[in-house]
Amino acid sequence: MLVDSHCHLDKLNYDDLHIDVSDVVTKAKLAGVEQLLSVGVTLEAFPNMLEMIASFDQVHASCGVHPLDCDSDFDLTLFKQYASHRKVVAVGETGLDFFYQPETANRQIELFEQHVEVANELNKPLIIHTRNARQETLDVLKNGHAEKCGGVIHCFTEDLEFAKSAMELGFYISLSGIITFKQATELQDVVKQLPLDRLLVETDSPYLAPVPHRGKENQPAYVLEVAQFLASLKNCELEDVISATGQNFHNLFINRV
Repeated sequence: MLVDSHCHLDKLNYDDLHIDVSDVVTKAKLAGVEQLLSVGVTLEAFPNMLEMIASFDQVHASCGVHPLDCDSDFDLTLFKQYASHRKVVAVGETGLDFFYQPETANRQIELFEQHVEVANELNKPLIIHTRNARQETLDVLKNGHAEKCGGVIHCFTEDLEFAKSAMELGFYISLSGIITFKQATELQDVVKQLPLDRLLVETDSPYLAPVPHRGKENQPAYVLEVAQFLASLKNCELEDVISATGQNFHNLFINRV
């Protein structure tokens, strides 16, 4: 089962490129994409996103505050309420980004720690964003006992050592269109060494469209190109990638014990 494990359906272009969410889901289905995870990045935007996807059984949701949105309003009680919704299968997008906003590091860490606590409390996996904060990210996960809830390092661009540390905590590694970029040779070398039974594929749409769509707005249908490129990197059949990443998605987000 081909799955887009990370997209932002509320941020797609519904003025020129798509009619509505149904249109996006239909295009994805035509590309073989059977399930999607629409990821929240602020509490303010979550109700609207949830309303947009409410009627689609094949579209799941996550709830969280992105580290680059850490100055947005955050109410812990409201966060728990939203994250407890039956449609929500994950907590996040959360994590640390010291590349774009190093000045908010303390607030990012504080919110990240709260996300880990809520994820453990609700037994829902974490969706992690990390950039220029490898050790700090691992420290928060380890100190918060994130191995209890597990999760995924989304849009992975880190080194092999980080990937191994994350997998030791029970986390999966999600690969986006970045792996198709010509200049991403170091990342491609790392991906070749990662086990298929710990990998997911995603679009992060509307961002990071894979080759040959680079420069265009990304959409869930394009996760097929990510899966195809991953198959070439792993020197395996596309069906092997689709089967493994689909099963990994269900193990992490759907078939929770």
